[in-house]
Amino acid sequence: MTQWLFAPRPAPSLPIVGSDQRFPVRRILCVGQNYAAHAREMGSDPDKQTPFFFTKPGDAIVSDGANPSYPSATANLHYEAELVAAIGPGEDGGVAIVGWAVGCDLTRRDLQAEAKKTGRPWDAAKGFDQSAPCGSITLGDLPSPDGAIRLSVNGETRQDSVLNDMILNPDRIVAAAAALWSLQPGDLIFTGTPSGVGPVKPGDRVVVTIDGLETLSFEVQS
Repeated sequence: MTQWLFAPRPAPSLPIVGSDQRFPVRRILCVGQNYAAHAREMGSDPDKQTPFFFTKPGDAIVSDGANPSYPSATANLHYEAELVAAIGPGEDGGVAIVGWAVGCDLTRRDLQAEAKKTGRPWDAAKGFDQSAPCGSITLGDLPSPDGAIRLSVNGETRQDSVLNDMILNPDRIVAAAAALWSLQPGDLIFTGTPSGVGPVKPGDRVVVTIDGLETLSFEVQS
């Protein structure tokens, strides 16, 4: 018997609100700078913004109340509160948004800044282990399309906006993504973050809320 063979790891998945079933995660697509104020705080002009994406591997998901560890190779880990769209089967063999969740895009901001300066990929800054904490999936229509999105650190509000401040709404984000990838059931799309991003350190408690969805909370581990 070949000694290096091993059993495949279980596919990452997220709980579904009100169900014993789980949502199997295939991959994670993320749209960048999709709130005008955040684009400005990152040095971009939202009036000249065109949709752009980066990716995270499916196993970057942190779910079921687990706490992510502070990653190696950074001294500037940032939070980014996000609405997450879950892709599932649609009509006529296509795909559609079938559910929603609260997510947090963790970012090695110092590595991202260096990548931007040198024109290199963002993979190490965005797609590292445990970089995508995500709450439970609520199936169906978005409960509050114009609802609030907020993030606090240790009880202090750091991000406070509304979903209507998105430059591209979720349907337009999906259309833009579908022009670049063949979207499949199990894909997640992180739809961008409002202004107010900033650093977290080990021991910090992060709470992210979006009206009508299950709250996401976690503590950054050392």
